[in-house]
Amino acid sequence: MPVINVEDLTDLDKAKMEVTQLKIEVKLERAKVSKCCEEISEYIQSGADEDPLVKGIPEEKNPFKEKGGCVIC
Repeated sequence: MPVINVEDLTDLDKAKMEVTQLKIEVKLERAKVSKCCEEISEYIQSGADEDPLVKGIPEEKNPFKEKGGCVIC
């Protein structure tokens, strides 16, 4: 897709582009936020058992575990 410099367009061309974009957007299927939030919440909860950010990483499999402590004498 070619790059269009909007500053070089006339006001009529800008208006045509905006109308074209609005025609595309009006055809999109919309969903209520409350329904989407429920679906996202269910999806997250269904994978929580395997999620290391929720469950944590076992010490023996943790690649970021400190090898040794820092000792200041």
